[in-house]
Amino acid sequence: MQQGVKPNLGAQSPTPCGLAREDIARVVANDMPDGAYVNLGIGLPTKIANYVAREKEVQLQSEQGLLGLGPAPEPGQEDPDVVNAGKGFVTLLPGASVFSHSDSFLMIRGGHIDIACLGAFQVAANGDIANWSTGSDKFAPGVGGAMDLAAGARQVWVLMEHCQKDGAPRVLERCTYPLTGMGCVNRIYTNFALMTITEAGLRVDRMVEGMTLEDLQAITQASLILAPDCSVYRPD
Repeated sequence: MQQGVKPNLGAQSPTPCGLAREDIARVVANDMPDGAYVNLGIGLPTKIANYVAREKEVQLQSEQGLLGLGPAPEPGQEDPDVVNAGKGFVTLLPGASVFSHSDSFLMIRGGHIDIACLGAFQVAANGDIANWSTGSDKFAPGVGGAMDLAAGARQVWVLMEHCQKDGAPRVLERCTYPLTGMGCVNRIYTNFALMTITEAGLRVDRMVEGMTLEDLQAITQASLILAPDCSVYRPD
């Protein structure tokens, strides 16, 4: 589902617009705890660096060997040697470190990353993630470092749009694409809700204003349960 397109929830249901991609990144940045070491994966997660509050003690890591990422530079101030995992221009905060790709993966595989923020094609209710291939022979798949992050990070937070461009759900009972990791996802942030994977099931902790659980379930294949304290999903 493209940003700005309302979900098809039926004639009698409200049709709230979901959050913009930048607002999803802002929500995640606000949710990061002080002191966390956080890897930002390719795609939507790279936007998080623009919204971490200056007073928050969070260390952002990029898999090619950067620790201490800052926001995107001002136009004209880009440094071609300072880019994130998606090759987008970034800045480095005071005290930042630059090191080898090998050392970066020692951090990841050694369990030193508190949260890995990843994009995904699909996420299953049990925490499986598929984000490296759609199973099509049309394009050669790119594995990247996502498998290491899924296995090595203490938590995995997924940022993605709730549905595909054709309206098909991305949050499923079981992934149909090749898996990146099994049972590793803790949270799913989409343009419509924040969902947490629990032993009891896929719990909805926040939803955009005007949306009901029935609305969200209509665009989600996996079964959902509503948190007793479910609140409004917004970037502030």
